[in-house]
Amino acid sequence: MKIHAEALLFDNDGTLVSSLESVNRCWSRWAAEYGIAAEDFARVELHGRPAVEIITELLPAGRAGEIPAALARIEELEVEDVPGGVELLPGTLRLLGSLPAGRWAVVTSATRPLAEARLREAGIDAPVVICADDITRGKPDPEPYLLAAARLGADPARCVVFEDAPAGLAAGRAAGMTTVALTTTHDRSALVADAVVTDLSDVSAQAAADGVEITAVARASA
Repeated sequence: MKIHAEALLFDNDGTLVSSLESVNRCWSRWAAEYGIAAEDFARVELHGRPAVEIITELLPAGRAGEIPAALARIEELEVEDVPGGVELLPGTLRLLGSLPAGRWAVVTSATRPLAEARLREAGIDAPVVICADDITRGKPDPEPYLLAAARLGADPARCVVFEDAPAGLAAGRAAGMTTVALTTTHDRSALVADAVVTDLSDVSAQAAADGVEITAVARASA
């Protein structure tokens, strides 16, 4: 699959890096501290969603006043767990290193302190980073990806989204962007995208006069 794009937009966790074990470890500790029943915690999707949405879903309505402190606590736990808790996924640095400056961005559901800590740990210096702090509606809403395109001065219809989570792919589709799914965290049957690859080692890019030429070795398509 060959695509000509103005800009490439990458989710972070599960796409560029993996911190899945850290996420599970920190959220399990948070749930224990806040007295969340194991069965309630087990049914919640943690991956690819803003922490405030997860917390709002887990805390009973009568405890809504605890949300700000609970959000600060999970951020504290996750930032503290970053050293040794972030692993580069295959192909990440090679692909990012081939991209022209100003033609790509990271779009993550993490807060800015956590996103910057994870990117710094992985040695990734992104020209634009869109975080939970920058938006009012998180994935699967298209707002995060539309904001990234605007920051790069790119036409959304000529942007390509790289995502591993169904919520992120839904956000990319809703933004009118081409989507490429990675099977790093979800079974391909759960991924609705224009192309599905194993990881970023299946993707190559070359600078063009008005953007980037991308080649993706698609393993499946939706």
